[in-house]
Amino acid sequence: MRIRRIVAAGIATAALAGLGLAGAATATAASLTPSQGFGAALTPGECTDGGGTVDWTPNPANPHTGTCRGGTGNGQAVD
Repeated sequence: MRIRRIVAAGIATAALAGLGLAGAATATAASLTPSQGFGAALTPGECTDGGGTVDWTPNPANPHTGTCRGGTGNGQAVD
């Protein structure tokens, strides 16, 4: 009887700890989204200085702009 209680307590503790870690991982991933918090588009020089490359593939949603791929400005628009 005592073993069942100990095992049940251990499983409950592990489940609660797992939920806490999953929530923390989700919050961290959401706070590190590259496209958040940037108001203006980067210049091509800012993109390459940050370690990225400019992708000039046409984008119907945002014509006449590129996208910074990689580096610190990954995912940001480039004018």
